[in-house]
Amino acid sequence: SSGINAEWPLRPGYKLYFEMAATVLDQFMLNGTEEGNGFSFDNCRRNAFMAKQGVTFPTARKTGTTIVGVIFNEGVVLGADTRATGGSIVCDLNCEKIHYIADNVYCCGAGTAADTEFTTRMVSSKMELLKLRTGREGRVVSALRMLKQYLFRYQGHVSAALVLGGVDVNGPALYTVYPHGSTDKLPYVTMGSGSLAAMSVFEDGYKVGMDEESAKKLVRDAIRAGIINDLGSGSNVDITVIKKGTVQQFRPYEVICAKSERQGDYTFPIGTTVITGTHETVPFSALRVTDEEVMEL
Repeated sequence: SSGINAEWPLRPGYKLYFEMAATVLDQFMLNGTEEGNGFSFDNCRRNAFMAKQGVTFPTARKTGTTIVGVIFNEGVVLGADTRATGGSIVCDLNCEKIHYIADNVYCCGAGTAADTEFTTRMVSSKMELLKLRTGREGRVVSALRMLKQYLFRYQGHVSAALVLGGVDVNGPALYTVYPHGSTDKLPYVTMGSGSLAAMSVFEDGYKVGMDEESAKKLVRDAIRAGIINDLGSGSNVDITVIKKGTVQQFRPYEVICAKSERQGDYTFPIGTTVITGTHETVPFSALRVTDEEVMEL
């Protein structure tokens, strides 16, 4: 059903709405309108009742990013754009979206900037502890297991969609990790709002056993397609090449959206803006947050 989880935090006044909705559902049950078999639409009726009372439900947060990965004959190539947005505002033109996990494992992140940064940082520290405890190089699947179990525990509320790639004793490996914890293992993957445009490039140009230069060019073209066709993606193409024993990072690999030069002179003489001599001190306790923005990748 499409109902809200019982653990969802209630805003002031919502408890009354839930109690009223529960009363309505009880009446449905007493009148015998529910057969008790098949699907239950209790929460749908409850949500419709609350919507009529003017209750607004939380919505999914839209993010903008293009991240990709592809396996070639010697390793893995990961790629990402570098634009970070907060709503419709571009907050960062050169955001780093390819995160270090271990010496042989890296991860691209899409979603909320803080979630992707701290989730990958936490798994990176766990991988280092695992390496110190076992005395062996960590495996890609070990990082995958840590990521998927952590994200599944929060049922999608940690907004981190990831592309995980690396090379270990089993050879090159490439995975996608969704915010709810589900995973895929594929030879080429895309994620983020520009993923469809990037996937079209992969579907057209991928070949089994590609060499390194062909894989880098294919990743560049895929990220470029995402940047051009998706407003949430932009700026540069970052690429990380992971091979057995070596890692190469190209930041940037190519600048797609170069910053334009100013056409006019925007300097103004001193005194253009009048500064008044009066001021008022407002105590911090009197301030109230009316709106907030989260920086997204």
